[in-house]
Amino acid sequence: MKKKLIVLTLCLTLGISLAACGEKEDKETVKQEPVQAEIIPIDESAEPTPEEEPEEEEEAEVLPEGMVYSELTGLPIDASLEKQKPIAAMVDNESKALPHFGLNTADIIYEMVNSTANDRVTRLMVVYKDWGNIEQLGSIRSVRPTHIWVAGEYNAVICHDGGPFYIDQYLAHDYAQHFSGIFSRVNNGKAREFTEYIVKGDLEKAFEKSSYSTEYDDYYEGPHFKFSTQSKQIELEGEDAKDIDLSVPFKHNKSELKYDESLGEYVYYVYGSRHDDGKTGEPLTFKNVILQEAGLFQLDKNGYCAYTMFGDTGKGDGYYITNGKAVKITWTKTGENSITHFFLENGEELTLNAGKTYIGIVPDDYWDGVTLN
Repeated sequence: MKKKLIVLTLCLTLGISLAACGEKEDKETVKQEPVQAEIIPIDESAEPTPEEEPEEEEEAEVLPEGMVYSELTGLPIDASLEKQKPIAAMVDNESKALPHFGLNTADIIYEMVNSTANDRVTRLMVVYKDWGNIEQLGSIRSVRPTHIWVAGEYNAVICHDGGPFYIDQYLAHDYAQHFSGIFSRVNNGKAREFTEYIVKGDLEKAFEKSSYSTEYDDYYEGPHFKFSTQSKQIELEGEDAKDIDLSVPFKHNKSELKYDESLGEYVYYVYGSRHDDGKTGEPLTFKNVILQEAGLFQLDKNGYCAYTMFGDTGKGDGYYITNGKAVKITWTKTGENSITHFFLENGEELTLNAGKTYIGIVPDDYWDGVTLN
């Protein structure tokens, strides 16, 4: 260190001397003060300052080989199903039709008012992607215009047993692909209208005899929803919603969904009792609940009805509910078979947690009767 200081001092002295010689050659000399340099010794024993570690990017979930994410649930499914179009089955929700079969393995279930008669009895529309694995689904009943419009959003083939005479004009649209009254009869001791079910092999035969493709066609607009990953769930900062009471708008069926914390899902109740599968006894559960407000109008003297839900009337309020919390949302639908888009209050399009979804379309005149606790 002393040698370094001596060398540096000599350099400074030599520099000053040369500068002084140069000044003598000038006609006008300027006197300069000597430069004082501060020498800061280097502490070679000091530890170097560590560089900041870059933040690790979140690793994407890796799907097992031969699997893809379902566009209906956001859950892994076999890759052979990726392009397969779903079915939308009309399932009777009258008490005489219970117990239901096969709803537990469906992807999305809609509940809608079917008639203004009978205290506005509801009907279920069951959207099912992997329909080749259906053992027994139903019982199957008739269709209404709203079911056709909503099934079209998924490019789904409607499975039903007839409908009122005027339903033909709605089914005449090219996008409204459907199978009617061709499914199996099961002897369950009930009246004939409660005995039609989709059983294994029925749909394969139906597609073979039809001109319909089993894969998505030109009427498919793309995935209906965006989903979070299973490992990173959406936790809403909204109001408590561990009990979703729909017994006012769906008063005939007394529909209700109760949050089961051990499952992390909502359990469906109907007629005051838990909905259990007729074969397995398993409860019907959902990860997501969407409530959608829409106008309702009566179609005939029987009370059959439809919702006002596209075009000028294709917008309204709603709720998105998951993991015991609810937030307000809005929705829009531009055309008969166009996708219904759901939005958060900040205008961002809704993202769902991966899993099954219940969608209740609630008449606007009973919207205030929805109770969340």
